[in-house]
Amino acid sequence: MAPTQMISTDPLADEQRRRGLRQMRTVAVSLLLLAAAVYVVTLGEDGVLGFVNAGAEASMVGAIADWFAVTALFRHPLGLPVPHTALIPKRKDQLGQGLEEFVGENFMQEAIIRERLAAVGPSLRVGRWLSDPRNAKRVVDEAAEVGAIALSKVRDDHVESLVRDALVPRFHEEPIAPLLGGLLGETLRDDLHHGLVDIALHELHDWLVANPDTVAEVLVERAPWWTPPSINERVTARIHVELVNWVADIREDPRHHARQALDSMLAQLARDLLEDPDTQARAERLKDRLLDHPQVLASAVSLWNALRRVLTGSLQDPDGALRQRLILEVHAFAERLAEDADLRERLDRRAADAAVFAVERYGAEVTAVITHTIERWDGKEAADRIELHVGRDLQFIRINGTIVGGLVGVLIHAVSLLVH
Repeated sequence: MAPTQMISTDPLADEQRRRGLRQMRTVAVSLLLLAAAVYVVTLGEDGVLGFVNAGAEASMVGAIADWFAVTALFRHPLGLPVPHTALIPKRKDQLGQGLEEFVGENFMQEAIIRERLAAVGPSLRVGRWLSDPRNAKRVVDEAAEVGAIALSKVRDDHVESLVRDALVPRFHEEPIAPLLGGLLGETLRDDLHHGLVDIALHELHDWLVANPDTVAEVLVERAPWWTPPSINERVTARIHVELVNWVADIREDPRHHARQALDSMLAQLARDLLEDPDTQARAERLKDRLLDHPQVLASAVSLWNALRRVLTGSLQDPDGALRQRLILEVHAFAERLAEDADLRERLDRRAADAAVFAVERYGAEVTAVITHTIERWDGKEAADRIELHVGRDLQFIRINGTIVGGLVGVLIHAVSLLVH
């Protein structure tokens, strides 16, 4: 048997409920005592007082009967083990199961969920709520705080484990040659590489112009040892000039033969990566060597740390560009929700689909929480807690029983006089 679980309470709220319950009990008992006093005073009287006596007698019967009924829910009346009393302590488990079935049958139903969400219109409400700048800022602030906390929880060993145990093995299994070949082919067809070539040529030309001494040093190092220095200087200077002019010609002429040769070479490489087994094998070997290199893990961790620092700093800056941009996007989304009925309809339908899916998949587990929780409650404490919450209202049953019983008693007395 599962251990009993104490029911959490709010002392202030419980004290208010307890005070209200005592007040209503006092009213109910006072009416019973009043009916008893009237009965004693009018006992044996005829006429109008006879009606009063009959009403008082019936009021006492109604009050006592309803007291018994209300008390029997929570405990044995007067401590006597009368059958079918103290129902809640004895049958709390069955009551929990009944409540679970009631919730499941009357609330966890697709038609009910869709009807309720359609009536609520959640997307329109969200749009109106987000249209308030204070609410939009609150959403962004909360999201930024949660995001910064989440980023701080990711440790270096987490990233290293992800790369080593998940990403690297997956990349080893995935053939890289078809991917590279297709990507390179699409790049060539759309002439996307020309922009990169232009940037590279521009930077190379500027570097050659700015570093003639470095070029001369590289060339002199490769000159024969027996060549006189004066000849080396003139030759290297001439080579530098021709090299600068050649790069400038390539940069300025979009149809230069060097560019065409590069295009032809890249096109052939793209075909080989897609069709040639030897090229594909070499690409796979290169990929495996790169993935197995120890620096891969270190680089991944370093890249993650750099990215995390940037993101965390942006998220923690209340006046930073990232937060301001997020606020603007939230405003724009709220305006679109307010203006676009089709968007609201789609979002509401998606929300309903998600709710129905969650209920169909997890509804039984959710409602089972009711039964499992009630089963763990202590029977007596559960009865006391339930009585504390609903007992005040139940005292009206006793009050009504006293009043209605008195009226019925008067009616019965009148009927009996007419019959006789």
